[in-house]
Amino acid sequence: MTDIRQPPGSVTGGGRTWAIVLASCIGQFLVVLDVSVVNIGLPSMRDDLGLGGSAMQWVVNAYALTFAGFLLLGGRASDLFGRRNVYLLGLGLFTAASLVGGLAQNGGTLIAARAVQGVGAAALAPVTLSLLTSTFAEGPARTRAIAAWTAVGAAGGAAGGLIGGALTDYTSWRWVLLINVPIGLAVGAVVLGWLREPAGTRARPRLDLPGAVLVTAGVAGLAYGVSRSETDGWTSRSALLLILGGLVTLAAFVAVEARSAQPLMPLRLFRIRSVAVGNVVMLVSMSGSFAMWYFLTLYMQNVLDYSAVRTGLSFLPHTAAIILGSQLAPRLMARFGSRTMAMAGGLLMAGGFLWQSAALTADGTFVTAVLGPALPMAAGAALMLTPLTDTATSGASAQDAGGVAGLINTSRQMGAVLGLSVLSAVAASGAAGEPGAGAAALADGYGRAFLTAGLVVTAATVLVPLLPRPRRTADGPRDETDTGRHPHTHEAPAPSATA
Repeated sequence: MTDIRQPPGSVTGGGRTWAIVLASCIGQFLVVLDVSVVNIGLPSMRDDLGLGGSAMQWVVNAYALTFAGFLLLGGRASDLFGRRNVYLLGLGLFTAASLVGGLAQNGGTLIAARAVQGVGAAALAPVTLSLLTSTFAEGPARTRAIAAWTAVGAAGGAAGGLIGGALTDYTSWRWVLLINVPIGLAVGAVVLGWLREPAGTRARPRLDLPGAVLVTAGVAGLAYGVSRSETDGWTSRSALLLILGGLVTLAAFVAVEARSAQPLMPLRLFRIRSVAVGNVVMLVSMSGSFAMWYFLTLYMQNVLDYSAVRTGLSFLPHTAAIILGSQLAPRLMARFGSRTMAMAGGLLMAGGFLWQSAALTADGTFVTAVLGPALPMAAGAALMLTPLTDTATSGASAQDAGGVAGLINTSRQMGAVLGLSVLSAVAASGAAGEPGAGAAALADGYGRAFLTAGLVVTAATVLVPLLPRPRRTADGPRDETDTGRHPHTHEAPAPSATA
C-alpha cells in the first residue's frame, strides 16, 4: 500500500484515513475487475444456460451500458446525499446483483443481474475517487492516494483474465460473480464501522431529475450505438440512429443544465481548464490504451493457443509494471510536474504500443511478443494516467468532487467503448476478418490494432501541453488550475472530509 500521510487541515484521523484509502481502492478494483472477468466465463455460461450469440453479447453489454450511463448521476448523487451513503448503496446493489447473477438459472436473469451490477458500479466508481480528492488536500498526499487508486484499478483489469480463468477452470463460472459477495460484505463492514459523514455540512438535497434522465439516456445510447457499430458497421442504420440519438439527447442535457438552478453537472466546471482539458486527454488516451488488455488477450489465446489461466499469468508483468509506475509517479511529479510526467508517460506508452504492433507474429514467443513490449506500455500508462487523473480532478471545490469524479470516469469508460469499436474494425480489416483466418492473418490484424492505438495515444500526448502550466512552489512544481481565482497551494487548508 502506498504510504499516504494525512495532509494539514484534514479532519480525518489516522484510522479513518486508511479506511478511506482501503474502501476507495477495493471499490475501484471490484468495478474494473468485473468489466473483464466475466469475458473468460462466457463459453461456460453459454453451455450451462443455453445462451445464444446475442444473449452472450448482452451479458457483456448490459453491464457496460448501465455503467456508462449512470456514472455522472452516481458522481453527483454522492455530492448531494453523501459519499458514504452512495458508496454503501452502490456496493449493496453490486453485491446483491452478483449473488443473483451467480445463482441465475436462465439467460434473462443473468442479463438483468448484470444490468443492476452496472448501476451499482456506476454509483461506486465515482465515489472511490471523490473520497480521495475530497479528503486529501491537493498536494503530495493526494497524489500518492490517486497513484494507489490508479494502480489498483489497472491491476483489476489485468487480474480479470487470471481470476476469471482460474475460477472457471477449477470451480464454476458462477464463482466469477459469486466471489464479489464475500468481498462486498467485508468492505461494507469497513465502511459502516470506520467512515462517517460530517454532521450539519449538507443542505437538503434536490436532484436534477430531468438532467439525470437525459444524461443517462444519452450516454447509454451513444455507448450502445458505438458498440453496435463493431458488429453492424459504422454505416449501418441501427448504429447511426443510436449514435445520433445519443448525441441529440446529450445536447438536450446541456441545454437543460444551462437553465437549471441546481444542475446535475454544473457547466461552470468546464471553465476550469484542468477539468476540461484533462477529460479530453483522458477520453482520447483511453481510446487507445484499452487495446493493451483486449487484443493481447485475443493474440495469446487465438494465435499462441494459451489457456485462460496461462493468459492471465502472462499479464503479471503488465501488472507489476503498472504498480511500479504508479509508485514512481508521485515522486517524479513532485520533481518535474504533472504535465511533464503525463507527456513522458504518454510517449513511453505509445512507444510500447508501436513495439507491440511489430512483435505480434504467428510464431511469437512470450519473451519477444508479450514481455518486452509490456514494460513500456504498462509503465507508461501508469506514468500518464496518475498525473492526468490528479490534474483533471483539481481546481474544483469539495462540493463538486463527486461530479468531477463522475465526469473523469465517464471519459475513461466512453474512451474505452469508442476505442474498442474502432480498433476492432481495424483488426478485422483484410484477411484477419475472413472466416477461418489463420494465425498469421489474425496476428497481422491485431498488430494493426496496436499500431493504430499507438498513434491514438500519441495524439493524446500532443494534447497534454494544453493542460495548465506548472508553477514553482517551495515544494517543487505544482499545476496551476485556470479557475478564475487563486490556485490551491500546499499550505491551503484541506477540503472538508466527506467520510
